[in-house]
This record gives sequence, C-alpha cells and structure tokens, in this order.
Amino acid sequence: MRIINSRGYELEKAQPNTSEDFFNRSEVTFEDEGQEKTLHVLYIRYYDETFAEFIPSMSGEADPIFKIGEKEVTFKDLVAITCLIKNPSFRERKRIYINTQEELAGYFEGVDIPKLREIFEGIHNQGHYKLSSPLHFLAQSTS
Repeated sequence: MRIINSRGYELEKAQPNTSEDFFNRSEVTFEDEGQEKTLHVLYIRYYDETFAEFIPSMSGEADPIFKIGEKEVTFKDLVAITCLIKNPSFRERKRIYINTQEELAGYFEGVDIPKLREIFEGIHNQGHYKLSSPLHFLAQSTS
C-alpha cells in the first residue's frame, strides 16, 4: 500500500442551522492493489484540544506534533492514518465516524507517534510512502 497524502482540517458551517463547525475531518489517500482510495474520518473538534490527556506518549505535547520542512503536522493530520494503521480493514471503507474520546484514544493506543514522521517525510520527499507493514508503527512492548 502506498500512502499518497494524509491531512486534517476543521469543517465550516455550510448553513447557519448546521453543526459542522464542531467537527474535524482527517483524510488519508492511499493506493491499494492499484486503486486509489481515500478514508475520511470525522470526529468532534474538542478532541484536538485534549489529545495529550488520552494519548500517554503525547503528554505535554501540543500542536504541531512535528514539522516536515515548512509543513506543520498537527493532530488532525494524524487521525486517519493512525486509524488505518490500527485497523487495516478500513482500506475497504470510505468513511468512519469516531463517536467518543475513548474510541479515538483506542486508535492511538500502542502507536509509536514519532515513527509516523516517516510517513510524512516520505510524502514530502517522494510524493508517497510505501507502507509495507502497519506493525512497524506500533510501539514495541517491553513485556
């Protein structure tokens, strides 16, 4: 699987009576078996403000998580790629909605966040990142 892009952004109100401005969308575009696909992950924007509380490896961290060249990679840029790494069956999905903070925390549990930098460096430098094994991004257990 080749990761082509991973980005996140805040939704804006389309009409005055809608609630889009409470949500963020994170997207990862990838090529799987010759077919280009995009996974869209929708979640409540408030989770961006509290992610350091529920991701132990990120305690004390704030956005941006890291920089690649001039690009700042934020928490919302990481959500979709992290979901895809933790649940490879999402390759067959177009959209998921993360309903609770606990559910979002579960996707980040055991993921080596600093290693995710490799994906963004590959996209920045080569235009894509070849993901051979999602296990590469899981933190090695000490037990």
